[in-house]
Amino acid sequence: MDKSWMHSDRRSKAHEFGVEAFLNFAVENLLTTTHIRCPCVKCVNLKLFGVGIIRDHVYFNGIDQSYKNWTFHGEPWEATTNASRNVEEDDGHSRYSFVSEEIDMDDNDFGDFGSDPYEFANVIGDGDQPVYPGCRKYTKLSALVKLYNLKAKHGMSDVCFTELLILQGDLLPEGNTIPTSMYEAKKTLCALGLSYEKMHACPNDCILYRKEYEDSTNCPTCGISRWKEGKDSILKEGVPAKVVWYFPPIPRFKRMFQSHETAKSLTWHAAKKSIDGQMSHPADSPSWKLLDDKWPEFGNEPRNLRLALSSDGFNPHSSLSSRYSCWPVILVTYNLPPWLCMKRKFMMLTLLISGPKQPGNDIDVYLEPLIDDLKSLWVGIRGVYDAHNGEYFTLRAALMWTINDFPAYGNLSGCVVKGYKACPICGDDTPSHRLKNGHKICYIGHRKWLPINHPYRRQRAAFNGKPEYGIPPEPLTGEEVLHMVENGDRVCWKKKSIFFDLEY
Repeated sequence: MDKSWMHSDRRSKAHEFGVEAFLNFAVENLLTTTHIRCPCVKCVNLKLFGVGIIRDHVYFNGIDQSYKNWTFHGEPWEATTNASRNVEEDDGHSRYSFVSEEIDMDDNDFGDFGSDPYEFANVIGDGDQPVYPGCRKYTKLSALVKLYNLKAKHGMSDVCFTELLILQGDLLPEGNTIPTSMYEAKKTLCALGLSYEKMHACPNDCILYRKEYEDSTNCPTCGISRWKEGKDSILKEGVPAKVVWYFPPIPRFKRMFQSHETAKSLTWHAAKKSIDGQMSHPADSPSWKLLDDKWPEFGNEPRNLRLALSSDGFNPHSSLSSRYSCWPVILVTYNLPPWLCMKRKFMMLTLLISGPKQPGNDIDVYLEPLIDDLKSLWVGIRGVYDAHNGEYFTLRAALMWTINDFPAYGNLSGCVVKGYKACPICGDDTPSHRLKNGHKICYIGHRKWLPINHPYRRQRAAFNGKPEYGIPPEPLTGEEVLHMVENGDRVCWKKKSIFFDLEY
């Protein structure tokens, strides 16, 4: 395809026809007109817009002339034919493992990276250059990652970071590879980062403005405006009233398998785990074994991922008087060995729900995009490259459980966690009692879980004045809970959890 228009005058007909040809090419390949990467010199393929906005950006800002291979818009990658190339160092560790540890979750500031493993290897190879001739401690990539980590940690502005890079370049010997601006640093790091989606939400937690509501300006449920209201009670059109950030997990799972060592570790539970009858890993749990027995085609592939979801609210401000509540949603991968699966670099931030109010029972609204990706992962993602085995395979994943405190458990599951029926195991038979003077509800039936001959069962004065002869109830199965929720049981269950949308 003719790309000479990229270097032509933006006022010329050649540039105009070239822009239209480029946009038509992108729409034909990506099959969308609303989520296309903008290749202008300011966005540099880091942001997603519709066709109209991209056309304006390219005319006003100009196209990034270094973007010669349109990989983000459907053009095939001109990869090297050396199939034996992988992304690892001589000591067996991933060359970019330090990037995960240093950047941590700040790598989501950058654009998505193509699925081609050779493209990734090319970027890593370029980053292996010494930061200056003769330097053995830092490479171009490791030095830049260290500097960017400082920027994120201390909240440097882009202007401040650019001046710091210029100063670093002046201090180092001639021939150093430190970039001279924030723009060049982003272009270097964008291949290692991953995209995110910034979604507008109803301030009352009714909907996300996506899919059929993407172009709406008012909430169809409560009627409140999508836009923020200023101090003068005038709506600031274009400024959302509430925002949620979504970090798609599928590209990150693909990137994990592009690392030789990480891909090897993801099958540790099947290849190297000892079977001694002890609970030493989630692979020993009944839930893991139930998944293998019920869906053997899933369990037979050790590379299929077993996930846990964790969420809770926190106050990001230093002031303890602030009641601001921000909710992150994190995925944990249990395929890894015990010494890795709970490391920070393997905990994936997938959602960041802004405050100031906690979502409460409406958290299901914000989980919708994550549930959509989990559905896709259950069906299977084809064409995932396994660097350890040197082959492509179909990746599947299943969410096994959630990790949270009791109030967040109630929000995620829909179970009542306060009042007279607050026990999710006992349900309607919860032994609760309201204190006469304290006016609080206490739960006094916990002794039924003790062995039948335990001395506490016969003690009266230390508890409620009565002996305990009851036996513990059997926990409800998922089918029983679903039947109760769908048949209108609102005594112990507040809602039907969005997790029931998952097939398993």
